[in-house]
Amino acid sequence: MGDLLGAGRAPRARLRELLAGPAPLVAPGAYDALSARLVEQAGFDAVYMTGFGTTASLIGRPDVGLLSGAEMVDNARRIAAAVDVPVIADADTGYGNALNVVRTVQLYEQAGVAGIQLEDQVMPKKCGHMSGKALVGTEEMAGKVRAAAAARRDPDLVLIARTDAVAVSGVDDALERARAYAEAGADLLFVEAPTTEADVERVAGELAGVAPLVFNWAEGGRTPPLSLQRMTELGFALVIYPIGTLLAATAGIRALLDGLRTEGVPPLDGLPTFGEFTDLVGLPEVTDLEQRFAG
Repeated sequence: MGDLLGAGRAPRARLRELLAGPAPLVAPGAYDALSARLVEQAGFDAVYMTGFGTTASLIGRPDVGLLSGAEMVDNARRIAAAVDVPVIADADTGYGNALNVVRTVQLYEQAGVAGIQLEDQVMPKKCGHMSGKALVGTEEMAGKVRAAAAARRDPDLVLIARTDAVAVSGVDDALERARAYAEAGADLLFVEAPTTEADVERVAGELAGVAPLVFNWAEGGRTPPLSLQRMTELGFALVIYPIGTLLAATAGIRALLDGLRTEGVPPLDGLPTFGEFTDLVGLPEVTDLEQRFAG
């Protein structure tokens, strides 16, 4: 748990250790500090900061490139401070050209994240499972990856290069781009939104040995929902579940508000009590610190 007086762990080294394990690292999505704490309390070893969920929670809008890099970094900072497990953060396109990527990487690193994800879309970008995406050239994106690798001050910061080419120019181009990004210095490769299990198998097979791979188990998205066992067999190093927490929170809030509107009282069955919730967000630690430092 990310205590107020933390132990100063090394989440970046820990992330690299987890990614080198025999099974995929599972990283559920978090859209704010509270959802990140819940992911950690559930026993997961890493948190994925979703850009989709960040946009929805901060401004109530779709993931179509509306947030600035500063807004994303601020959310990453709050999430990283709330937990002890490594945080992998969506950094969209890097918010500009290769020079902008340099500053983006440094700001995310200062925010305390253990890994960042950069993608090869034209800015303003769109969620990888939406239509209407456009790509920058392969060489331009490779230059951004080289800039990101040169910009990090901590060599353990994990760089994930994502290509959205499957939906725009096909699997062949996606594979070619992924290889170029690995050569440019990406630590992990993320081929977004293959639409069939055969395409997932092809990506895993043809990129085996090039770099560790990311699988996006996008809830309700275009990629078939493979089992964790199958993803293990295919050799994926990281599996993200980006928006399940956001969807669950939306469903829960809707149900509560519907009950309040129709019955005049909010339905509280199944909800944590006030005391349970304050424990969850760290009130006992605050009480102990008050007593420890009382004048």
